[in-house]
Amino acid sequence: MGKLYLVPTPIGNLKDMTFRAIEVLKEVDVILAEDTRTSGKLLKYFDIDTPMQSHHMHNEHKTVVGIVSKIEAGQNIALISDAGTPAISDPGFLLTRACVEAGIEVDCLPGATAFVPALVNSGLPNDRFVFEGFLPVKKGRQTRLLQLAEETRTIIFYESPHKLVKTLAQFVEYFGANRSVSVSRELSKLHEETIRGTAEEVFKHFEAKPPKGELVIVVGGK
Repeated sequence: MGKLYLVPTPIGNLKDMTFRAIEVLKEVDVILAEDTRTSGKLLKYFDIDTPMQSHHMHNEHKTVVGIVSKIEAGQNIALISDAGTPAISDPGFLLTRACVEAGIEVDCLPGATAFVPALVNSGLPNDRFVFEGFLPVKKGRQTRLLQLAEETRTIIFYESPHKLVKTLAQFVEYFGANRSVSVSRELSKLHEETIRGTAEEVFKHFEAKPPKGELVIVVGGK
């Protein structure tokens, strides 16, 4: 029987790739990639010529059974996402669960995850925290915000640039204008920055200066 490897990839700076991650990706039989075009650039950079197969949120329900069968037949397969650790707000959970249920060994390598540096450099308490990922887009969003308004631990969110200002406005409304907020943008990249302040201050900053790039929001607990 083969093995499933979950391999983190850099969230920006390619030099954050680990030696072990490169070694695994060179040695496995197949690499499952969220976007083969994006991952193709990474593999080319590290001179990795292992065959790739597409595995993303739109096809993972259909492909899991076939992948498990290949691993049971002896293939070693690695799963990567476009950036960061697979299954953290990215495909990976369904395949991991299926492999565990089938008795297949799963090895998750340590590596880049965007919310960790964002949490640590926020200056907010990080001894206890909750990771929320992306908030519901429509259904359930208000209910979730009302619930999180009472959360006493530090809260971590992912958000897209075009929705950030709206989300920050809702934080002011539901969490209060004075709640501590930190927004990290383009982590590990050339234009990396972190904006800290009250919810109202951070909202006004990005209202005046619309953001670009990948974002992590860290909110202080109640």
